[in-house]
Amino acid sequence: QVQLVESGGGLVQAGGSLRLSCAASGRTFSRYTMSWFRQAPGKERDFVAAITRSGGSTYYVDSVKGRFTVSRDNVKNTVYLQMNTLKPEDTAVYYCAAGPNFPPGTPPYWGQGTQVTVSS
Repeated sequence: QVQLVESGGGLVQAGGSLRLSCAASGRTFSRYTMSWFRQAPGKERDFVAAITRSGGSTYYVDSVKGRFTVSRDNVKNTVYLQMNTLKPEDTAVYYCAAGPNFPPGTPPYWGQGTQVTVSS
């Protein structure tokens, strides 16, 4: 089992950048595909990005390709989401998740989320 804690959310103007972090507990971090999802108000939770256990492959939803970058540090047990050229439609609660599969499907382990608000 793994516990996940996100940080780095906040309020930013359109065109700005944020970097989200997700710190994982335990010694099994490198065994998991790590993913980011987001949930906008009144909408379902959607997939954003994922990275394989080694960090060798990544996968993004089309709407963030070229703007967001997912990375991980298996020594620090942390996964990151660098978000550039943010748009108001990126406003959501962002969740990190851990699971065995790539693409991730519905991972079994989730953090509590961090709010990202992009003002126009």
